[in-house]
Parts: sequence; C-alpha cells; structure tokens
Amino acid sequence: MRNRNTPLLLRGVSALFLSAAIILTIIALVGYSRQRNSYPAGMTIAGVPVGGVDPQAASQRVLQVYSSPVEIQYAGSVILIDPTNVGFQINIDSMLAAADLNRTGASFWGGFWDYLWNRPPTAADIPLDANLTEERLRAYLQNEIVTRYDTPPSPAQPIPGTVNFVPGTPGQTLDIDRAVTLIEDALRSPTNRTIALTSTRTIASRPTLDNLQTLLKQVIRLSGFDGVVGLYMLDLQTGQEILFAEDNGQPLSVQPDVAFTASSVAKIPIMVSYFSEFGTDALNQQTIDAMIDMIRRSENPPADKFMSALNETRGPLLVTERMKLLGLENTFMAGYFYVGAPLLQTIRTPSNSRTDVITNPDSYNQTTPSDVGMLLEDIYQCEQTGGGALAAVFPQKITQQVCQQMIEILVQDKLGALLQAGVPEGTRIAHKHGWITNPATGVIDNVSDAAIVYSPGGNYIIVVFTYHPVQIIWDTTANPLFAQLSQAVYNYFNVPIQ
Repeated sequence: MRNRNTPLLLRGVSALFLSAAIILTIIALVGYSRQRNSYPAGMTIAGVPVGGVDPQAASQRVLQVYSSPVEIQYAGSVILIDPTNVGFQINIDSMLAAADLNRTGASFWGGFWDYLWNRPPTAADIPLDANLTEERLRAYLQNEIVTRYDTPPSPAQPIPGTVNFVPGTPGQTLDIDRAVTLIEDALRSPTNRTIALTSTRTIASRPTLDNLQTLLKQVIRLSGFDGVVGLYMLDLQTGQEILFAEDNGQPLSVQPDVAFTASSVAKIPIMVSYFSEFGTDALNQQTIDAMIDMIRRSENPPADKFMSALNETRGPLLVTERMKLLGLENTFMAGYFYVGAPLLQTIRTPSNSRTDVITNPDSYNQTTPSDVGMLLEDIYQCEQTGGGALAAVFPQKITQQVCQQMIEILVQDKLGALLQAGVPEGTRIAHKHGWITNPATGVIDNVSDAAIVYSPGGNYIIVVFTYHPVQIIWDTTANPLFAQLSQAVYNYFNVPIQ
C-alpha cells in the first residue's frame, strides 16, 4: 500500500535540490561576475602584468611603469629623463579598450560555462600603444646633454716665437642618432629603462688660417728682413688660401698683388706654354732632359730654346699671351734671357702700375705670388684629374699625362735650400726657385721660390717672393727665412693630434 506522504517527500527533496542548485548557481554567477570584472590571470598590458585587477588598477600600474624616468649614463654621469619632457605619451585608453575586448570577448554564458568547469580564460598580451615626438627628444639631447656634457675638440695653436704648434686635443660628441634609438627603446620597455649612451671622437682641427697667417708674419718680422715679402698659400684640399704682402713689416694691399721680377720662376710659364703648343709630342727624352736642365739647373739657353720653338721672334710674347688665356694678367715674358736680348714690348699690368710699393721688377719678366700659385694649382689639378683650367684652355694638348710629366720635372729641382729646406727629408716637393743678381751692384736683391708640397696631412702650394733695395744675404736672410716660412706651413698641415 502506497504511503501518501511519498510524493510530498519527493517534492520536498526536489525543491531542496532545486533551491540548492539555484543558490549554487547564484554563487557561481556572483563569482563569475567578479572574475569577469577583473583581467584574467597572466594578462599583460604593454608588458605590465594586470591579471586579477580591475581596469582602474591596471591603468595605474601601466602609468606608473611608463611614467618612471629613463636612466641614461653618459660621460661619467647619470641623467634621469622624464618621459613627458621628451614628448613620450602612452595611449592608456586604447590599450584598456583592447584589454576589455579580450576580457569580455566570449559570450556571458559561454564564459560562465568555462568558469563552472574551471577552464581559465585565455590570457592576452596587449601591445604598447604610445607616441614619441622625436623632434622634442632631439632638442632635449642637444640642449640638455650635448651642451652640458660634450667636450669640443681643441684646435692646435701656434707657439709664439717659433714655427711650431701645440697639438690639438680630440673632443667627445654625443651620437645623437644612436641616442634617439636607444632612448626610444628604453621608453617603450617596462623593464629595461637604463641605457649607456655612446659618443663619437671628434678630431681636433688645425689652427685657423688666420692663426697661420699671423704666425707667418711673425716669422718674417722676427727674421729681421726689412724688404718686401709677398706670400701665397693654397690648401689643395679645401681651396682656402692666404695672400699677403709686407714692406719692412708694414702690410700692403694685395689688390692687385705685388709685382716681382719673375727670374727663374718664369720657367714654369715657359714650360707650360711649350707643352700647350706641342702636347704629348714633346714627351720625348731629349725634350724632357732639356726641361730638367731648365728647371733643376736653372739654365737659360734651354728656356730661350723653348720660347723660340713657339716663335723665333715673338716667343716670349706668346708665353705672355698663353698666361693671359689662363687669367694670369700680371705674368709676362717680354724678351729672351740671353745677354743683349732686345725688349720686345713694354708691358703694363695692374701690379706693376702700383705706386705704393717699389720692387723694381724686371721689364723683361714679371709675375706675382698669386699668379704663380694659381698656375701651380692648374698643373696640380690637371695632374690629379686631367681636368682644370689647363685642360679646358688647351684641349688635346695639355693632358693628364703631360701634367704628370711637368710635375716630375719640377720635382727634379733638388736645391735643398729655400722652401725645400723647410720640409722633412724625403717630402715630395715640385718647385722652382730663382734669384736675381743686380748687374749694377753684383749683389742679390730678389729671391723667390714656388712649390707644390705633397705632405701626409694634406697637399698645398706655397709661393714666396722677396725683394730688398740694397741686398739679400743668402745665408743669413734668404735661406733661413724661406725655410722657416716653409716649415711653419708644413707644421700647420701636419700638426699632431694628442
């Protein structure tokens, strides 16, 4: 016989289980809701762990990390950089939105089911979203780092009373491009926020040309030479030049340059003119030997022979014309060298028309330091590249091969004195020297030398002309003065760096 209370009992038990299930479900829903309000374990935002915390706490964590200073080490100092000072900003809202999308991406009930079965949600790594104003970072580095911590190089300085220089010292300069990369990496890292910046070694510069010019003038004055000096120097790497003239220690205008007797230096224009007429046809041993005699031994008969080959009567004037084609308006030959040679023409130039200085230039041949310097530059450029004024004015005649031969001929002038005495033994120097003995007094009153110097620190041209109305004493005036001027310029190009 059935018990009437059995259905009631079953209904009570069922209700109890249902109530328990509802309570458990509610508890699970509450737990799930709380979990759903926080980020899942293992989640990172911009590399910062945010698992188990709500968006507000996560935001504070990320901001705390990326607003902390970046430590840089440079020049023995530690410098802290505030990210905001260099234009670095993180986009926290966009990163939180991405994190929220990941956190709530599954359906509510699907996520709840995973929760009930203890299947943890998949953790995500939200990448950093940040902006850097590179211009502000570069400005900060320049204004706050470079100006405070960099060490500029110290240029070499002339030693007063000598032809030597105090060596320059190198400097230290921040490698800004590299620094920008390293700092940006540190700003974007949650952990590696300490970096060491690198610098580049800045080579000490030479003294300024003004310093060199001052030194050269000092050398002249300390020598006691009280005549007229004209000096031209050209840096063949940069094209920078020095040109000055003095009369008994007083500066002279170099517009136009001072006219001097060309003497044997005139044989450079003669050589150039001959090759401009005959070109590579003149590159035979007989001609080269005669050229060497003209340059090295400073013999006049070969010079007259080369001018006569241009035109038996007007050869010297053709040399003048060819120099004018090159823009050398103060250089001329107006007659042959042989004794009794007639003056073919009286030639007026801007330089010999000056009245403020007297050098008694020979009416047969004249030039200026700058004219000779420019002619040597033309030969050098042609020798190096095959181009320049000589190749342009005398195409098909003066080639690179011809210019190389002219340099080799000038190298044969191994006087061992004047400008050559001021450079170390073995230095390649292509030059032509000259001096004039006054026929009336029998003494030297004009000494000159013009050279291309090939040195380890750079190639250059130096031209020096001197005149004295009474006498230039070779051993006590001319040779020491030229050697010291030459040594000063050589030292300028080859001053050591500490």
